[in-house]
Amino acid sequence: MDNTTKVLWTPDVKFKGDSCLNQYMQWLSREKGLSFEDYHGLWKWSIGEIADFWESIWEYFDIQAHQPYESVLEYTQMPEMSWFKGSTLNYAEHIFRQANSYQPAIWFQSEREALREISWQQLKEDTASLSHFLRSIGVNTGDRVVAFLPNIPEATVGFLAANAIGAVWSSCSPDFGSSSVIDRFQQIKPKVLIAVDGYSYGGKSFNKTKIVQEIAKQLPSLEHIIFIPYLDKTARLVSQTPATNWSTALAGQSTELYFTAVPFAHPIWVLYSSGTTGQPKAITHSHGGVLLEHLKYHAFHNDTRPGERYFWFSTTGWMMWNFVQAALLRGASIVLYDGSPGYPNLNVLWELAEQAQVQHFGTSAPYLVACMKKGILPGKDYNLSTLRSISSTGAPLPPEAFDYVYEAIKKDIWLCSMSGGTDVCTAFVGGNPLLPVYEGEIQSRALGCALFAYDENGQVLEDKVGEMVITKPMPSMPIYFWNDEDQIRYLSSYFAMYEGIWRHGDWVKITPRDSLIIYGRSDATLNRQGVRIGTAEIYRSLNKIPEITDSLIVNLESSGGRHYMPLFVVLPEGQALNDALQQKIKQQLRADYSPRHVPDEVVEVPDI
Repeated sequence: MDNTTKVLWTPDVKFKGDSCLNQYMQWLSREKGLSFEDYHGLWKWSIGEIADFWESIWEYFDIQAHQPYESVLEYTQMPEMSWFKGSTLNYAEHIFRQANSYQPAIWFQSEREALREISWQQLKEDTASLSHFLRSIGVNTGDRVVAFLPNIPEATVGFLAANAIGAVWSSCSPDFGSSSVIDRFQQIKPKVLIAVDGYSYGGKSFNKTKIVQEIAKQLPSLEHIIFIPYLDKTARLVSQTPATNWSTALAGQSTELYFTAVPFAHPIWVLYSSGTTGQPKAITHSHGGVLLEHLKYHAFHNDTRPGERYFWFSTTGWMMWNFVQAALLRGASIVLYDGSPGYPNLNVLWELAEQAQVQHFGTSAPYLVACMKKGILPGKDYNLSTLRSISSTGAPLPPEAFDYVYEAIKKDIWLCSMSGGTDVCTAFVGGNPLLPVYEGEIQSRALGCALFAYDENGQVLEDKVGEMVITKPMPSMPIYFWNDEDQIRYLSSYFAMYEGIWRHGDWVKITPRDSLIIYGRSDATLNRQGVRIGTAEIYRSLNKIPEITDSLIVNLESSGGRHYMPLFVVLPEGQALNDALQQKIKQQLRADYSPRHVPDEVVEVPDI
């Protein structure tokens, strides 16, 4: 075992004892007679007896079913499986079980608006009113309600209102171009579109009214638009499709919130992940599957507790937006921010963490790296006394960024590096309140996730880099891709390499202490003249160069076998891509890896 890797944080006895994960283990001992010496023993049970494990999750979180289940799991080989057959429930109903009068449901801030709160009562009334309006215009269970919205409270209301009916939700961020939105929404034939007139980002306003009109024209299934005048309160939408302003849709409607019980496998939302060819994959999840998974992950791997405040910087086009809503399931308040994380400077989110007294701060690895390179000192400049966890995803977090968190943000913070995907709307690996944080490593595999590293022949690798695979089903795996006849795209996306085994497309190494290191996408590996180069290797090396704000590497191969590998870089204002910087980049890559990692050309670009 490698004993040289630095331990950056160790949970004390109180932290472990108070954790939701420890409480669950005590419940298993008391109610099920199951005792485990350590987390690894619990994890082995959770993947060895998967039906028993997920049934315990159902019982522990007291899932409210309108109809009971007949069986927990029926399957012979993935992806053909049936979870909690016969049961009916509703995701939004479980969120509103947490409603109370002593804390807000939502905290919201934007570039244009100071921090404010939305009470549970207001959220419930708005959701009830919009749900009633949706029913009045003919939205039924299974119909699709789509949104072209920034990360604002109205998006949460829209999702909960659609979900309460049993309608299927799907959203795109308004910074998407019209073609990107149309390519996504056309696939699922929505009945209703909720859209804004525009958004603000980086101190600039972007009017999107014409884009909304264009999207509406390209959606023949669309019957109604709910229009939110976000930039300009007097804005009106002129459209051939009937349109109602948000305030009108909510005015004078019933404040009684009703929930439609749907089967466990009923679609809850459609998320999108671009493939290498063709339209974006319309990944469809189930009400019950994500309900169980989100309760499990938020409680045991994020330690999200009632009364806490949970923030993650996201847009409505990223699965983390959906994951943030799930913090409401745990009785936490969600903290939303609409705008650029770098405007007016990179301190804006740390200032929000102070003002909103955030307990759990979620972001992307590139954001932490950017703060590190800029020399931002959140722990010195802001009162982060309430903060007890920082979560990071979106890309592998380099060891230097681990060190930065403990040196510049907070010494006694729990750093939860995690990795999952749109494919399951959760993380396969991530935080663990019972274990230490090692520099550059993810703490553990999540409960119920049978994750291993395979070689190309399907053999398990130990302490070696291999393909990340999942060998047992999880409830939040997609029920299907929308309009994927005979599951052709679904099967080719995950099950083409190993029959009946989910291949996720990441390189992973599982250490002897059962921590993990993600090395980037295996399907984004550059094959440069017969040598395989992981893009994560290049990005990790470039993170050491403070003059580079962001970067993108690609390798192009011609039919004649010639290779051209350009590196695109974004530089800080005032920095020039001169010969000295180009030489520094090449020397760093050659020193860290090999001459094959050195790009053929370095190209400066304004943004990536």
